[in-house]
Amino acid sequence: MVLDMPRIVIKYVIDLLLWTLATPLAFWLRFDDPRPRYAEEILALALIDLPVKAGIAYFLSFHRQSWHRIGVRDLWTLVQGILLETFVLASLAFFLRSYLEIPRSIPLIGGMLALLALGGARLLARAFHEYEGRRAVRDDARRVLVVGAGEAGTMIVREMLRHPEAGLVPVGFLDDDPSKWRQRFVGLPVFGGIEDLPRAVRQARADEVLIAIPSAPGHVVRRVVELAREGGVRHRIIPGIYEILSGKVSISQIREVDVEDLLRREPARLNLEEIAGYLEGRVVLVTGAGGSIGSEIVRQVARFRPERVILLGRGENSLYQLERELERTWPELNWSTVVADVRDCRKMEYVFALYRPKVVFHAAAHKHVPMMELNPDEAVFNNVGGTKNLVELALQYGVERFVNISTDKAVNPTSVMGASKRVAEYLVEWAARRAKPGQVFVSVRFGNVLGSRGSVVPLFKEQIRSGGPVTVTHPEMTRYFMTIPEAAQLVLQAGGLGQNGAVYVLDMGEPVRILDLARDLIRLSGFEPGVDVPIEFTGLRSGEKMYEELLTAEEGTEVSKHEKIFIAHKTGLPQQELESLLNKLFEAAKSRDPVEIRQAFEKLIPTYLGSCS
Repeated sequence: MVLDMPRIVIKYVIDLLLWTLATPLAFWLRFDDPRPRYAEEILALALIDLPVKAGIAYFLSFHRQSWHRIGVRDLWTLVQGILLETFVLASLAFFLRSYLEIPRSIPLIGGMLALLALGGARLLARAFHEYEGRRAVRDDARRVLVVGAGEAGTMIVREMLRHPEAGLVPVGFLDDDPSKWRQRFVGLPVFGGIEDLPRAVRQARADEVLIAIPSAPGHVVRRVVELAREGGVRHRIIPGIYEILSGKVSISQIREVDVEDLLRREPARLNLEEIAGYLEGRVVLVTGAGGSIGSEIVRQVARFRPERVILLGRGENSLYQLERELERTWPELNWSTVVADVRDCRKMEYVFALYRPKVVFHAAAHKHVPMMELNPDEAVFNNVGGTKNLVELALQYGVERFVNISTDKAVNPTSVMGASKRVAEYLVEWAARRAKPGQVFVSVRFGNVLGSRGSVVPLFKEQIRSGGPVTVTHPEMTRYFMTIPEAAQLVLQAGGLGQNGAVYVLDMGEPVRILDLARDLIRLSGFEPGVDVPIEFTGLRSGEKMYEELLTAEEGTEVSKHEKIFIAHKTGLPQQELESLLNKLFEAAKSRDPVEIRQAFEKLIPTYLGSCS
């Protein structure tokens, strides 16, 4: 800070000097030679007005503006300050008219000149900085063709120009909006649409293509990647709209195109006021906070200024990593970490009594299908028993919103994991029927999330790195996919809809063939599927389905207030027998007998299709 003081003082002095000279210059513009008649007025105004200008410049922090990064907001601050000074000067001219003869046009002309002088100094500083930046471009700098001439594209180009040390030189744009063709943005031409990419690469001698359209759906990203591969140039991307939460784009966010980008969908429009309404100023408990879904929920919740976030989970390593991330990215967030197991009822009661959470996101669960087939007792104790503990405590301690994270595998379950999550949905509905006014209990059901732990994407990447083969269960197996940030944001939105006892179903788009996913990943890694990296089919494992469903045949849906969230029709909870059936399920789990556990699930869930043999 001390080292910056001379620069701040110099900028302050320059501003005052230019601003002070604006008034005498206004007299010279108004009159050919004002000295014979207005010499005393010019001197008096300069002396009287100087403290006013000094005070305005100081309190509006003119001297703390970065001149070489001047923006619209900075210029607007200058306008506000100069308008205020013009009003003060005009008032002085009116009240002192008996002593000083000041033409009424002088304050207005002086204000316009001041704006030109102060704003021009900053724009000149920015132009010089960018010119010096271009001269400092490294010899090995890469020439970048930017796809997308919108706000994100122009922003990233400005970042490249400001940071020549990054070794990226923008050479032009591509955009499918015909109104932008043959125009220039940030001084660079728009060569045409996306289909013109091969020609634009040759014309601009580009080394790299950068996709700078955060809202671009997957098919657009896929097409750009295909054209870039055909043109033999590298292709990279800035994150999607779900990842760019702040709306800012920087060079550090540029990354390789990943399979998540190829499966992007149109971004959902969130009702931020509705979400903030139940999160802002509340204590929020997130179970499974160290997991892929739980940690992303924490990141999204942090945006809405909660009073405190409780990070609860069993894995201390993942919680530690999340703590470090929060310290870097959300230093103003109040959070507490609890290493605990949701199965431990006494510890959970201690947590509820200590922190008194008003919102609970229950993401803790065992999710690995084949592993839970081999350990069905653990699925019961964790997924069912843990949910039972939490909903009972939520009722007891007056939780306002309880959001249970469910799965498409809970629909017509063929696996123990799916069955356990279906029973968890039952428990949330059971709690909803006992909720007091102001309490809401809901479940949110969705399919696979790309990149989550245990999903196929990390497995495929590992297999590709080792040279293959990439193992696919069946050529026709399909799954619904959603990115982790999109899923977490829609979970928060569903929690704000507030229909007690509802099972919300997220719009997962069209199902994706796992084989196509594997081929895309291999190509993105720079290989040819079946040539450089073989693909092998392994067959269905225990508990797996060929196709996933988001609804039972009996449920159906009705629309909610949100375009990408639907409400599953209730199929009837086994209300009278639920407690006794749950007791039998827990007794079966204690016996560790897989057959007995599956039989207990069959009695609880009429649509359970698991094998009891």
